[in-house]
Amino acid sequence: MLLFLHVLGAVMFLGNIVTGAFWKVRAHYGKQDLMTIHLTVKNIMLADYIFTVPGIVLLLIPGHLMAAKRGYSLVEWNWVTASLLLFSLSGILWLAFLLPLQRKMIRYSEESLRLGQQTAAYRRVSKKWDILGTIGTILPLVSLVLMIWKPDI
Repeated sequence: MLLFLHVLGAVMFLGNIVTGAFWKVRAHYGKQDLMTIHLTVKNIMLADYIFTVPGIVLLLIPGHLMAAKRGYSLVEWNWVTASLLLFSLSGILWLAFLLPLQRKMIRYSEESLRLGQQTAAYRRVSKKWDILGTIGTILPLVSLVLMIWKPDI
């Protein structure tokens, strides 16, 4: 049951961050209208609360329980701690930068709607989100590889 919950958490977490990035890129770079861009960035934030946050919980709690049950130390360097470090870095990036950027994208996309054209502020924040979001996606994907591969490190 723990493994099922852990894998479900990985699917919810990784599935949402990859899908959110897809829809953001599609709305923004697909030359969609301003309302589509606004609704997309709002729904990415909503999806984070519905899928990413529960995914994190389902990754961490069953993951820690399985690691303890199998005798993996969380204070020694091994594939579990390497995975946890990468996952934590992604979380810090999300909390410290991506969430505030998402809030700004929502605010600036509302402003763009009022003005009838995309603002420079929205474009600047969106570009930062794209770059940091890519890093924030790669880190847990590498963590997933470590979880599957389980290398001796």
